[in-house]
Amino acid sequence: MTDPAWSPDGGTGAGGGPGEGGGPPSGPGDGVPGAGGGRYGRELFPPVVPGAGGGRYGRELFPPEDPHESERIDAAALVYDPVTTRRLGELGVGPGMRCLEVGAGTGTVARWLLEEAGVAEVVALDRDTHALNAWELPGLRVLTADVTDEDLDPGRFDLVHARFVLMHLPGRRRLVHRLAGLLRPGGLLVLGDAVELPDTLDRSSAYRRTMDAMWAALWATIGTDITEVPAYPRYLREEGLRDIGAEVVCPPLVPGGPAAHFWSHTLRRMRPELEATGLADARVVDEALAYLESPLLAEVGPGMAMVWGRREGQGLSAKR
Repeated sequence: MTDPAWSPDGGTGAGGGPGEGGGPPSGPGDGVPGAGGGRYGRELFPPVVPGAGGGRYGRELFPPEDPHESERIDAAALVYDPVTTRRLGELGVGPGMRCLEVGAGTGTVARWLLEEAGVAEVVALDRDTHALNAWELPGLRVLTADVTDEDLDPGRFDLVHARFVLMHLPGRRRLVHRLAGLLRPGGLLVLGDAVELPDTLDRSSAYRRTMDAMWAALWATIGTDITEVPAYPRYLREEGLRDIGAEVVCPPLVPGGPAAHFWSHTLRRMRPELEATGLADARVVDEALAYLESPLLAEVGPGMAMVWGRREGQGLSAKR
């Protein structure tokens, strides 16, 4: 999948404790008194949001039949595809490999794997594959399925890649186990999910309030939770993978740039949900949208953490 706010490959919302969608995104110091006398988890995410929602991406939020959804997803691809493809290239993804693209979205990464990296086959898996069916690429196999389906067995792969998928799904630890189990000897598991680096010294700005409302709305509606993302390297180690690495990239958030374009699209689409959180009213959202187009824009935008590890053995990727 190619969308950080975003496009899970199925999911029913999260619930429970850490590792199962335990709460809306927060940061270091959550629940710890700050210099202003408040608490991060109270002022930024007050109890107006009682728990994770049971909705699904593509149903309660961002339905694929919306005529503007493909444009929004493609804007996300412009932001994050260069990060993804650079890392996959540096990890040795190339000719002869069989790849699984989980949450394939509009197929931009799948197409890069086939046309640029020269892999032998890409199985593009998503719950909604209407955008993928238009591609007629040698080596592309479209699989309409839900990655949370316990009976799903798409085979074994030299690369399993999931971008902006796990954060939207319950049982992330269990899903990491399942994805790692799809690797051939020497195969690579590469996960990408969202991270936030908020300016906690300016929590009252319209931009910060609107972004906080977005995360809270995603949590309340479809159970999106990014608090578990820093645990992914440990999860890969627990699965017996080696050569584990991680990086965080925050694409430039500049007026007129693809990141600002994507977030503007997303906030507009989520406007009723943003206002329903009580964290941002219509005036605040309007101000945030104007700020994203303003030359005064100066923020560290939401980024992506990429985490990877390799199965023991002498597979194709291990030889590169």
